[in-house]
Amino acid sequence: MDQALNGRTVLVTGANGGLGEQFVHQALERGARAVFVAARTPRDWDDPRVRPLTLDITDPTSVAAAAATATDVDLLVNNAGIAPAGDSISGPEDELRRVFETNFFGTLRVATEFAPVLAANGGGTLLNVLSLAAWINVPTGYAASKAAMWSATNALRVELRGQGTHVVGLLVGMVDTPMSQRWTVPKVSAASVVSQAYDGVAAGSLEVLADEPTRDLKARLSTPAEELYPWLDEALASFVA
Repeated sequence: MDQALNGRTVLVTGANGGLGEQFVHQALERGARAVFVAARTPRDWDDPRVRPLTLDITDPTSVAAAAATATDVDLLVNNAGIAPAGDSISGPEDELRRVFETNFFGTLRVATEFAPVLAANGGGTLLNVLSLAAWINVPTGYAASKAAMWSATNALRVELRGQGTHVVGLLVGMVDTPMSQRWTVPKVSAASVVSQAYDGVAAGSLEVLADEPTRDLKARLSTPAEELYPWLDEALASFVA
């Protein structure tokens, strides 16, 4: 399977705004044959190659219906996710379950349901949008769910290797999207992140580290915990100051 985007059929979850909107725009710019724009309530797009697709990733029936409709997809961008205000690893438990149902179980559900579709179209590519939060000591359900999905992404790479599916993990820190508006911290542009992600797909990368904080932290992960976590505490304090 050619990993470039020219002539490919792409499906983007969470496609209505932020990173999702950029994934759609840049897929079209890079020559995609068609792009399924998946969301609970898909918006209209002024391009004949765009195919709106109703999808709630927390609903197994909705995901199965999407896979039965979008049978020509060979690049799946698992972008949908939530980061609710007040999110805490200490709960309440119902809120933690809501975060995991979207960011972990929902993302994994889409990957699993579409795996046969990708296989039928030559193997294709699965791109999971993850987060620098997977590697840092932030006490949120969001961070824990992204850590779990990072592990699952690496497992899917092994699981789907036999059918020829290339699995890519996209990791990035703060991105300038509506989801991050409540944080007044340095952010990378959504356009830059998506450009790097699609370049990584074309290059056959296993992981794309889409900003300098993410690249810096990945290089430090072998540091002993007694040094790494105090460094992270200090870095995070200065980051949010």
